[in-house]
Amino acid sequence: MKLLLKLSVFIITISGFSQVAKDKITAVSSETLEELVTVLASDDLAGRNTGTEGIAEAATFIESKFTKMGVKPYFETYRDNFVAKGNDAFNVVAFIEGNDPKLKDEVVILGAHYDHIGKGRAVEGDSIANGANDNAAGTSAVMAIAEYFSKTKSNKRSLMFALFSAEEMGLLGSKHLATKLKKEGLNLYTMLNFEMIGVPMKDKDYDMYLSGYELSNMGEKLNEYVGFKLIGLLPKAKEFSLFKRSDNYPFYKEFKLPCQTVSTFDFTNYAYYHHVDDEVEFMDFNHMAELVNKVIPAIEVMTSTVDKEIVMYE
Repeated sequence: MKLLLKLSVFIITISGFSQVAKDKITAVSSETLEELVTVLASDDLAGRNTGTEGIAEAATFIESKFTKMGVKPYFETYRDNFVAKGNDAFNVVAFIEGNDPKLKDEVVILGAHYDHIGKGRAVEGDSIANGANDNAAGTSAVMAIAEYFSKTKSNKRSLMFALFSAEEMGLLGSKHLATKLKKEGLNLYTMLNFEMIGVPMKDKDYDMYLSGYELSNMGEKLNEYVGFKLIGLLPKAKEFSLFKRSDNYPFYKEFKLPCQTVSTFDFTNYAYYHHVDDEVEFMDFNHMAELVNKVIPAIEVMTSTVDKEIVMYE
């Protein structure tokens, strides 16, 4: 009996050590996010306007990172091509198959738009709208989450990582991809979109808000999955119909499933929306890393529940 007890303690200790080691290896660092945002929001990319050299360079950078992670393209290549108001455009779409023989047929999409507006009204000679918060921040979060799951392979459902172009032209990239995937019969479970998460909110009892919070139980379930109030309802989000103003909406329209956006831009905490001063220097990378590391366990559970627990309210 004593030998069995000692063996059990040893196994528990080793298991605990392994978990700590895993956490150290896989936790998303502020340095990783800063590196990604710094490249995407650099002057060299000239504001990542759809149809420009800058956004093509951004796509190439994203593809190189996915390749290095070992995250495969969903289509034949990473690029999902379409035409946006006469411009050649492309979403970047990657995929990690789920590890469960049955659940892997169901897909969770994690999305963000990687384009921006290009040039803006000049301030002190600077006319490049770098789009650090909008939306290099969200793009970097999706890429970092992809890297996490590429290491852990802990998703039972399959994960698609969709980075959209032409969002600033009217959600054209997400409209194209949502329509295409619906026609192809994708078995979508839910879609979670990341938008403007580069600065924290103030005086809130939650970390980020969910657009269309009242339309589904997604917020409630994500909070349940992590055991604290990660997600909240922002009244301004409902007032300004943000549910319909980001890349989640085309997926909702096509699939009529919970497809929603998380953000920390609350109309009071960031003055540089579509402004040339939306620069890397104003991003809070410690906040971003904390946020991403909080949401990853929620996604992990979302991909692993036996039933599709996240549903629209009738």
